[in-house]
Amino acid sequence: MNKKDAQVTFFAQNRQKVLIGCEPVRILRAVLTLNYLFMTKQNLVDSAAAAAGVSKRVAADVLQALVDAVTKTLKKGDSLTVTGFGTFRVSKRAARMGVNPRKPTERIKIPAMKVPTFKAGKTLKDAVR
Repeated sequence: MNKKDAQVTFFAQNRQKVLIGCEPVRILRAVLTLNYLFMTKQNLVDSAAAAAGVSKRVAADVLQALVDAVTKTLKKGDSLTVTGFGTFRVSKRAARMGVNPRKPTERIKIPAMKVPTFKAGKTLKDAVR
């Protein structure tokens, strides 16, 4: 989808996609590319099952095992590298002062925390470019 088509506004509510304020040609283009704009876990399972020639149940189990392995590795504080895809790691965020969104005049203290991060690998970056 190019930048002109980016003017099309999508709203995803209750798994229904609604197009607002579009020309007919842009609506058609948007509908044709809609499946690629909103990839869900189930879409990923369906795609993997079709590509590997296995059942959706097996593909879902493999995907869940991958998610569990990444989660377990990050919980230990280690990083996980999938060559050609990217690296999952834990990053430490320092404590800082923030603003309460309900009361903009009120300052709040945000505690230090660990957050998961992902850095795309060269192969993935090249494929997207």
